[in-house]
Amino acid sequence: MKFLKRRRKAKRVILSISDLHLGAGEEIKGRKNSLEDFHSDEELVQFFEYYSSGEYQNKEVEIVINGDFLDLLAVPYVTYFDDEYWSEKACLEKLELIIKGHPEVWEAMNEFLGAKNKKIVYIIGNHDAELVFDSLKERFLQEFDEDNRKKLTISNEIDTYNPAPGIYFRHGHQYETAHAFDPEDSIIKSKEGEKYFIPSWGSYYVTHIINRYKQERFHINIVRPFKSMIIHGLIYDTFFTLRFVFANFYYFMMVRFLHYYRLKLGWRRVLEDCLKELTLFQDYETITRSFFQENEEAKVLIVGHTHAPVYREFIDKTVFINTGTWQKMVSLSLEPETTSQLTYAKVEIFNEVENINEFEENVSVSLKSWAPQRVLPYHEFR
Repeated sequence: MKFLKRRRKAKRVILSISDLHLGAGEEIKGRKNSLEDFHSDEELVQFFEYYSSGEYQNKEVEIVINGDFLDLLAVPYVTYFDDEYWSEKACLEKLELIIKGHPEVWEAMNEFLGAKNKKIVYIIGNHDAELVFDSLKERFLQEFDEDNRKKLTISNEIDTYNPAPGIYFRHGHQYETAHAFDPEDSIIKSKEGEKYFIPSWGSYYVTHIINRYKQERFHINIVRPFKSMIIHGLIYDTFFTLRFVFANFYYFMMVRFLHYYRLKLGWRRVLEDCLKELTLFQDYETITRSFFQENEEAKVLIVGHTHAPVYREFIDKTVFINTGTWQKMVSLSLEPETTSQLTYAKVEIFNEVENINEFEENVSVSLKSWAPQRVLPYHEFR
């Protein structure tokens, strides 16, 4: 006879989701929105409901939205769109489209915050970087009841979040030169007093290359690894893939090397910058491993950004978690479970950690995959 392992009851629970990429909805102006990558509204609503009811009804539950919850880079053309710098007006209009595109999600978040002992912390990523505008943060908060707004934290100051001893959250774009940005230096003001956002060159890449080619092949941003997609594409979809590869090469040359030429930088500076760019091709876990070396108190690092769910426990008992994504992904890798959807991290704190040496016996960390309950025995095929 088998016995179920008795579960310890946590006093406090911290959940982390990232890279949901909510866009402008399934349709916009009566036409299918080819840039929308989030199709799990019902599942996300159930997620918020589950962790604010039942055994979690009165329990202290904190949800860390670890970046790229919104995808302001994948919103169709708006009236005030600017090519080089993105105006505050355009960013606000894009946020409005996202809010209108997913009303059930905002309602579920509001109800979650209305429950006892619940809070949300929002870390800004590279796809929702325009939230550095105070006006966008204010508009975001307007969707919640006034009392609930106090329980939602969204700030430009949160780069790394440390809700409990030994536990750290970062979105992860900071490790890649293409996507890194400084919230303080990314906003400029015109002579007329209008504010503009200066995107990273990786954001330009998304709006100029990915969005353009995604309208021809919807899978262009959901296949991993990228190199395998190119190899398969050259064999089975040759003409399109050649166009895509050339566009990537041309874009990189124009954005990076002409930038160096215009600034008249020396070869040493160019070489240093090129070495930094190589982080695009390094192993992400190796890059983030340095975090534990720089932060001796750190026991757990939870990131997102790459869309690949990962749980790694190292020999020194530190834990690295990537929460993956809630959008559909296609993997050409031989590694198991690389296409798991609806993944999230769960941190259970049984007793508050006063001494970091007592971390393991008082904290449990896991990577889970949300399994929603379906009312109907089918779901829409995409």
